Amino acid sequence: MEAIARRIVLTGPECSGKTTLAGELARHYDAPWVPEYAREYATALERPLVYTDVEPIARGQRAAEDAAPRSGRLLLLDTDLLSTVVYSRYCYGACPAWIEREAVARRGDLYLLHQPDIPWVAEPGLREASDRRAEQSTLFRDVLAASGAVVVEIRGAWPERLAKAIAAIDERLGRP
Repeated sequence: MEAIARRIVLTGPECSGKTTLAGELARHYDAPWVPEYAREYATALERPLVYTDVEPIARGQRAAEDAAPRSGRLLLLDTDLLSTVVYSRYCYGACPAWIEREAVARRGDLYLLHQPDIPWVAEPGLREASDRRAEQSTLFRDVLAASGAVVVEIRGAWPERLAKAIAAIDERLGRP
């Protein structure tokens, strides 16, 4: 009987290295990863995101996660519904209740919480708050704690970030 894949979630404020690290970890572990659906959704729009976009983003993220292969021991998620909760609260002051409930019900096995201690890279239309990443980081920490998530903070220079993430995942997988 095959074990259920551990769901490892890369999360944190914008422009903190999540997507880059997800790709590195996917190569390292030869594991599938689910890209951030909100990025895909926002890129396809020809207008700024608004509160009514939160629910389609959540449904798209959930569908992408559900469609991901579960054949190995590991599934990497470049954000999940807890990130949707954070950004909805951050941008609009509220989040639909069903998303908050679903985010906790679908909570990952390990969260790699990225800290905003790397240089900002502008991406017009997708990244807007270079001076507010510390505030976003606090919101992520609070939401993750309230959900009961297992969290490891990822910070420092790139080699440090990668090594810390690999060590945390190996420990979660029960590897020496």
